[in-house]
Amino acid sequence: MFPARLRPYDPDQPDGAGRIAPAVPVIIIIGVALLALVTSEGLAWLPLLAVGPALAAAHSGPYGVMRIGLLAVVVGALLGTQGDESMRTQAIILATPAAVALASCGASALRRRRERVLAAVRSVAEAAQNALLTPVPARVGQFQVAVRYSAAAAEARVGGDLYALLPTPHGVRLIVGDVRGKGLPAVSTAALVLGVFREAAYDEPNLLDVVARIERSLSRNLAPDDFVTAVVAGYASEGRMELVNCGHAPPLLVGETGIVAVEPTRPAPPLGLASLGGELPSLQVVPFAEGDQLLLYTDGVIEARDRGREYFPLLERVPRHLCDEPSRTLAALHDELLSHVGGRLHDDAALLLLRKPVLGAVRGVADVPSA
Repeated sequence: MFPARLRPYDPDQPDGAGRIAPAVPVIIIIGVALLALVTSEGLAWLPLLAVGPALAAAHSGPYGVMRIGLLAVVVGALLGTQGDESMRTQAIILATPAAVALASCGASALRRRRERVLAAVRSVAEAAQNALLTPVPARVGQFQVAVRYSAAAAEARVGGDLYALLPTPHGVRLIVGDVRGKGLPAVSTAALVLGVFREAAYDEPNLLDVVARIERSLSRNLAPDDFVTAVVAGYASEGRMELVNCGHAPPLLVGETGIVAVEPTRPAPPLGLASLGGELPSLQVVPFAEGDQLLLYTDGVIEARDRGREYFPLLERVPRHLCDEPSRTLAALHDELLSHVGGRLHDDAALLLLRKPVLGAVRGVADVPSA
């Protein structure tokens, strides 16, 4: 069995609305029949019987549409016997639902074929997402972790934002980034960055060397106008979190004194643009004690706008939802983000929350995916 998030889409599996929809064409045919019986117009209502098979094509297969069309024609024929019109007139009137039923059968077959192609594409997209953005356990090393990711193209399930978190011989290391652009080129670049990061994070003791390896790989593979903004972080020693910010939004550090945006001391250009000059990436060390949390995110979060074109105030909304369980915090924050934009994001958005639990306050958490 597939987990709910990974289960392939099946167009033949009806949902709640799909169980009610097949009855609607029958109800329409019955309604038209009643109008023909109780009104003086008589056969004038019968062409409306064609609405039944036309509507059935939206949710039923060709055989289902044919059954509805046959029902419409039979009802029309029975009602035609009640009037004074000639056989020729009745045949012309009944030709309308019959012709619409035949056309609807073809439309239904074409829709089914397209649904199956879409199901195959979505299944491949699901596999690509899980290969690219591997699920993050709820606990990595000594940290509690939660991730929330939403692609702007909901049908694709994957976009240009990237994240990864893994334990290494040099401590827990993570990356959150945003690739310029969208679509397959952005996905390809994200896969490149994550692949290099996962290798370099294990090999390089120095976090700046990890960033340098990503930069060298991108310089060989990216187009001149492409780049990736990213924050690379590592917890190499007790009480110290290392950060390297390459043109990305500043992480939010949650501590006893409140919530602080960790602005880079020396702003560096995004990854892939080092050849154009500017400051080199610098290593920034911030205190990270028990109970502290670090929130990393992409531009799709802070640049999300409501109908009044107001940006999502992340720094103001985080305190409302903070708790000792990162998954609950991000779930509430993500719901408020969707509510802010009216239910649909127009850019990819990723949130990653890291928390160092207070020693003895949290029992071991099972390694189950957090997103």
